[in-house]
Amino acid sequence: MMESLLIANRGEIARRIIRSAKMLGIRTIAVYSEADAGLPFVREADEAIAIGPSPARESYLSQTRILEAARKSGAAAIHPGYGFLSENAGFAEAVETAGIIWVGAPPAAIRAMGLKDAAKELMQASGVPVTPGYMGADQSEGRLAAEADTIGYPVLIKAVAGGGGKGMRRVDRAQDFAELLASCRREAAASFGDDRVLIERYIANPRHIEVQVFADTLGNCVHLFERDCSLQRRHQKVIEEAPAPGLDAATRAAICDAAVKAARAVVNYVGAGTIEFIADASEGLREDRIWFMEMNTRLQVEHPVTEAITGEDLVLWQLKVASGEPLPKLQDEIAMNGWAFEARLYAENPAAGYLPSTGRLEHLSLPEAVRVDSGVEQGDDITAFYDPMIAKIIAPGSNREAALSKLAAACAGIEVWPVKSNAGLLTRIAVDPDFCAARIDTGFLDRHGDRLVATKPSEIAIDTAATVLSRNTDGDPWSALAGFRIAGADDKRVRIRIGEQLLWGQSRPELEANAVTIGETTVLFDAGNAWPISLPVASEVEASQGAGDGAILSPMPGLVISVDVAEGDRVAKGDRLLTVEAMKMEHSLRAPFDGIVEKLQVSSGIRVSENQLVVSIVKEQD
Repeated sequence: MMESLLIANRGEIARRIIRSAKMLGIRTIAVYSEADAGLPFVREADEAIAIGPSPARESYLSQTRILEAARKSGAAAIHPGYGFLSENAGFAEAVETAGIIWVGAPPAAIRAMGLKDAAKELMQASGVPVTPGYMGADQSEGRLAAEADTIGYPVLIKAVAGGGGKGMRRVDRAQDFAELLASCRREAAASFGDDRVLIERYIANPRHIEVQVFADTLGNCVHLFERDCSLQRRHQKVIEEAPAPGLDAATRAAICDAAVKAARAVVNYVGAGTIEFIADASEGLREDRIWFMEMNTRLQVEHPVTEAITGEDLVLWQLKVASGEPLPKLQDEIAMNGWAFEARLYAENPAAGYLPSTGRLEHLSLPEAVRVDSGVEQGDDITAFYDPMIAKIIAPGSNREAALSKLAAACAGIEVWPVKSNAGLLTRIAVDPDFCAARIDTGFLDRHGDRLVATKPSEIAIDTAATVLSRNTDGDPWSALAGFRIAGADDKRVRIRIGEQLLWGQSRPELEANAVTIGETTVLFDAGNAWPISLPVASEVEASQGAGDGAILSPMPGLVISVDVAEGDRVAKGDRLLTVEAMKMEHSLRAPFDGIVEKLQVSSGIRVSENQLVVSIVKEQD
């Protein structure tokens, strides 16, 4: 067994690896950027080494700095986690060349599966069914558009070197193809250094099902059953579960066998891997309507649900296999028991188009009754430099209903402030009738988002806020007598402000309030949502919303990656003005009405702050 391990990653996955490594008596070495110096994973490792500034390309993506840290610390092995350099064949080769153990798939396997077109060709040759589409070398816009026309809209444009939902665009109409192709190529080049794409048929009722596989250096290869990752937003997984609902035993056996066959098709494959399938669920899950999509040659974010139903520690498996040991169990020794869900708690605001949220976690309370994998604690900062995940909530149960009940209760109890989070959304999903009945596909959130995103507090939350505020009037007689009426029954209504809304609430003493005073703000936590509450002053009016005056503000801190207009340009409502990138996501700012660009405040490559004025537009007659 290796004596020491450098973790070339950050946050929750770094903490996760540290836990398993310590179980085996392995000394752990963390590397960290300037932004992460105070995070828990840095403290929990046996040794920690600073590797550079906050931007990932200058720290976690710097092969030179990570290898220098490994040399300096005397690390015997490097675990890349997921993301960053985990599927970089060049880095894996450099690690092995330096005489350090690489805890991951061999460089040749990473390279073979890193290009989606080559991976599909290999799978086709091995008898594994693949999704219909175009994977040709001709990357001209004309050829790609023609192939899309042949396949028929809607289609998916996917980066050849893509992964994690990056470099992927759905195109519904031919007239949108060129713009979305350019956007996809730009993101692919920035994320993977390769702007080549492939075109796939878009499946109307898609289910995303993946199978966990594992192989050792002795030629053994097994699966640890499947996961359903269909609940997604912008191709990023939100809730995963294992096993996949509605998958019968025969179909499960077929796709798990296909996954092992796929892993064996990659010559000399070693370590953890995930074979991802896309299923057309319009007629239920059937073997003849499930196709290979891609292989991830690393540990997945959602690996805890597999651990929950099998009782295995997949990181421990990785460390043992990388040390040359055989797989801890062979296929007939691996059993599946119960059900499990994983919900990803993100720093984002679902009510504002899922914009990323940054800042200090002044208040953070995560559930204790279920497994929580988190990279941050109360008092830590969520920055714009990395993925916006706060934590993963893993809820097991004897069956789907029991596991889902645990998930709902756990998410409802989450408290995050002032950073916005999707905890309320997760709570609503977990109790949604369609989700509870497993009527899901990858378009679930697009179809049901309006009912799942809380844009205003519930009636109970309003009354609870009224109750809290009527108790905390600090001696103000007029506030205390808000419901007083001469010669009439006492009116228990209280005028309150919740967020930006002025509302009437009913003071009800029987309500138990989950409100916390944080600094000068009282915050009511309700089913995962966080509402700042206060008594309005007499002169207060509701804040104006929207961009009707033509002042376009950046909705979040980020980097301007493209500017599409110049001062004096005429624009139509909906035209793209510029694109801001934050937390590895692109956000296009568009014209709110027909007009002329009066003032352009930024240029490409400029970093902007939240609510910074970036463009001013005036109506032509003005």
